[in-house]
Amino acid sequence: MLPFESIQEAESALGRGLSTAETLWFNYSARKSDYFLYCHNILFLFLIFSVVPLYYIALELFFRNSVSPYKIQPKVRLSLSECFNCYKSVMRSFILIVGPLQLVSYPSVQMIGIRFGLPLPSVWEIAAQLTVYFIVEDYLNYWIHRFLHCKWGYENIHKVHHEYTAPIGFAAPYAHWAEILILGIPSFLGPAMVPGHIITFWMWIGLRQIEAIETHSGYDLPWTPTKYIPFYGGSDYHDYHHYVGGLSQSNFASVFTYCDYIYGTDKGYRYQKKLLQQLQEGLKSNGDLNGVPSENHKAD
Repeated sequence: MLPFESIQEAESALGRGLSTAETLWFNYSARKSDYFLYCHNILFLFLIFSVVPLYYIALELFFRNSVSPYKIQPKVRLSLSECFNCYKSVMRSFILIVGPLQLVSYPSVQMIGIRFGLPLPSVWEIAAQLTVYFIVEDYLNYWIHRFLHCKWGYENIHKVHHEYTAPIGFAAPYAHWAEILILGIPSFLGPAMVPGHIITFWMWIGLRQIEAIETHSGYDLPWTPTKYIPFYGGSDYHDYHHYVGGLSQSNFASVFTYCDYIYGTDKGYRYQKKLLQQLQEGLKSNGDLNGVPSENHKAD
């Protein structure tokens, strides 16, 4: 709850006028407790888990012919019933684990110093903090993921997530309850190291889950904005990890690819890509020799 009775009092305390965003924040949050604001996480996560995967379902239902070239495992198509069953499992975990965890974790947010008041952070401050959060989470998640692929970790915990060898958007948070709890640690470590405003925290939680849904979508869409992010893995990169399954010792990274490259755990993926490229080049050369123009010649 903001310690100001009016906008004028807030402006007097800050020594300047409020920005449009700060005025909106004041009008919304002034009479709401910090705990109530923190619990917005539950609503945001529910909406993200429920709505964002529908984008990929809609593409497959209504634009199948257009997006078929971008489906990573084209021979595997789950029915609407199977997708809905996955969603029900995710919602069961959400109600029994994620939601209650959010309700009881507020003291930890207070302890690390997440702000709820004014002033609001600048765009550059938000961008810098989000960058730190993604890098910290990605590095720690890499090692936790590698641990979950050891015999004990996989057989007792991680194999639940790998039930979907051809992942779909709804399957991004589909996991054993212990894995949900364990992976909450790297997600929280970045904000603990560089605490910011609750709005930045909301954005971090939202963007990370949207990214996870995209990488589990089963589609490598060329218009995805994340393709312009340096060292970003993406859906094709992570889909390989699911395709190989429990025996996978490759592509452990959750967001970026640098850990896999540094520690040599992307060799299988790179080898496969090299073979596919050689195969495509061989088919293209054979097509030219047989009098069938290649795609480049067709374009001319």
